[in-house]
Amino acid sequence: MDALDEQILGILQDNARCSFSEIGRRIGLGTNATAARVRRLEDDGVILGYTVVTGHDAPEPHGGLEVFVDVLLDADTDYETFVAAIAPIPQVIDAVHMTGPYDYLLRARLRDTAALDSLLRRLKKSCGVVQTQTRVALRQPTSRRGGR
Repeated sequence: MDALDEQILGILQDNARCSFSEIGRRIGLGTNATAARVRRLEDDGVILGYTVVTGHDAPEPHGGLEVFVDVLLDADTDYETFVAAIAPIPQVIDAVHMTGPYDYLLRARLRDTAALDSLLRRLKKSCGVVQTQTRVALRQPTSRRGGR
């Protein structure tokens, strides 16, 4: 699986009814090449099916695993390059430039630990990241009532 496959998965997770031509337009591939990639992802068991979710019990985008990833950038990677590199990663919800031993704190939603592993590998391989520290949210925060 490469970066284009990950982009395709992100688009399909947001909208499983997205057409091959629309997906291709978003990732810079033709319709036939996009369709071939989706079929390969299906054949390889990466895409197991498509479903409809209704009502208030719908899962959050990209699954139920929420993580916080501290990111240390390579000395040769500037902040603008890093932000541009993570922009097409749909699982990354937020990126905050931080003080302290790490450069950024990322918040991401992923379907499972395999997707987390894939994200961490991608950050290190193609986004200029040399070190990460990951924390997994065990539950979603409850709403606050009555002010601060």
